[in-house]
Amino acid sequence: MQLTGSEIVIECLKEQGVDTVFGYPGGAILNVYDELYKHSDEITHILTSHEQGAAHAADGYARATGRVGVCFATSGPGATNLVTGIATAYMDSIPVVAITCNVGVALLGKDSFQEIDIAGITIPITKHNFIVKDVKDLAKTIRRAFSIARKGRPGPVLIDIPKDVTANKTEYKREDIVIPGPVKEICEESAACALKMIEKAKKPYIFVGGGAVLADASEELYTFVKKVDAPVADSLMGKGAFPGTDPLYTGMLGMHGTKTSNYGVSECDLLIVIGARFSDRVTGNAKKFAKNAKILQFDVDAAEMDKNVLITEGVVGDIKVILGILNERLSQQSHPEWVEKIMDYKKHYPLEFHPEVLSGPYIVEEIYRQTDGDAVITTEVGQHQMWAAQYYKYTKPRTFLTSGGLGTMGYGLGASLGAKTGRPEKTVVNIAGDGCFRMNMNEIATAVRHHIPIIQVVVNNHVLGMVRQWQNLFYGQRYSATVLNDAVDFVKLAEAMGAVGIRAETQEEFQNAFREARALGRPVVIDCQIDCDDKVWPMVAPGAPINEVFDEKDLQEKKNS
Repeated sequence: MQLTGSEIVIECLKEQGVDTVFGYPGGAILNVYDELYKHSDEITHILTSHEQGAAHAADGYARATGRVGVCFATSGPGATNLVTGIATAYMDSIPVVAITCNVGVALLGKDSFQEIDIAGITIPITKHNFIVKDVKDLAKTIRRAFSIARKGRPGPVLIDIPKDVTANKTEYKREDIVIPGPVKEICEESAACALKMIEKAKKPYIFVGGGAVLADASEELYTFVKKVDAPVADSLMGKGAFPGTDPLYTGMLGMHGTKTSNYGVSECDLLIVIGARFSDRVTGNAKKFAKNAKILQFDVDAAEMDKNVLITEGVVGDIKVILGILNERLSQQSHPEWVEKIMDYKKHYPLEFHPEVLSGPYIVEEIYRQTDGDAVITTEVGQHQMWAAQYYKYTKPRTFLTSGGLGTMGYGLGASLGAKTGRPEKTVVNIAGDGCFRMNMNEIATAVRHHIPIIQVVVNNHVLGMVRQWQNLFYGQRYSATVLNDAVDFVKLAEAMGAVGIRAETQEEFQNAFREARALGRPVVIDCQIDCDDKVWPMVAPGAPINEVFDEKDLQEKKNS
């Protein structure tokens, strides 16, 4: 049958099982939006307040559901406003398809009104991108884009469509899309070597990254950990892949990792790295990282092998497949003395905070208590992000959504809209600092407009907290451009946008505020007033090895000595 390009776009989205699109219309994409209007009973459109919010919402939808997130934007500034969201998804390997429309084919390259080479701009931050100049190529391009976004190591794909292509007609034939499973072959030689390394190890440690979440490999990971009989640390992206309540779990690794994890990885003789990319925030001084250990890495992307840290052996393949094969072949291991030593570290080096005042850690622990650990938590970037990673015990994958690679302030609120849309049965909480909240707080209006009952918790210390922490510790307490001493009232702002605003200055007030927010079933902003000099502990200084981790007590002892 003959269809226009805009009709083909919508039909292809339906083929792919897309039920939600996040976006913002404009002249170049009007034909597509007109067609979307006719299919509003099949595809829900969430009109965000800004295109960046649409990109983050598509990302959050993808992380929370495991499906491909989709966002729309028009040409020029509409397209460029997606860039930060696309880059965020790229750094964290999130499957998103961004569809932009451009000026007509004849106007391309002529500095036409609202023309931009968005395909050229996004080359470094997409897994692949396309500009479709012939309507005959449109359907196969969209299908290919979704396949690329999902396949192997996931990532964002951009499709740019000139406006006349959305109006032109061509023959269209529907295809039933079958999503292929992971490739089940791995290198037998590498697998055999991995088994030998595990069997010879006396002090193994397992480090889990976001790849285990993306591969839906939690069950296989749990079996593997119990077979290896080793303690487990995770990265920011790996939260929930292995239960944070399990006795073998020792917390996050790296700059704000636990002392237990940092000491344990520094002392182990075999570090098994599962779907992690050795970020500098994890390794600290890379030359001194796990220097006593052989390193065995499992990853779907061969490019990650020996990229940041030299490894001993790597197995390339889907994490779920690798762990499944190894679980079948590995005999039960036992390391009681090593595990006991690490458990002693856990007893001696617990995460601690001042219990009597309202603080970031208290807020996160109270959210955990009231949600029984069963919420989806999104965050912005900074101190609150680290507290959310440290003090909420994630027991399931896809329940902690945060910008790990790019570190995007303003990510979390949009992501929470996508997460709640994709998983409406879940309590969804975005934890933000006041600096981050300012960046995309206009998306509260989106939550109200579309009746998306997210809970926005603002950890409000009236400063850019993480930057101030560095200024306090490493820059002689010179607080350059980090004090937010203005009269912004987040409660009034929330009410002005149609949400409920509540202020909390004590622990009891926050308990009541969060309980009320859960009961209301409406978008709620809770403004939590905390001290401007609260810090994230423990910490590793920039450039230092991770075993030189220190906390507030260590700092005080050093000053007193």
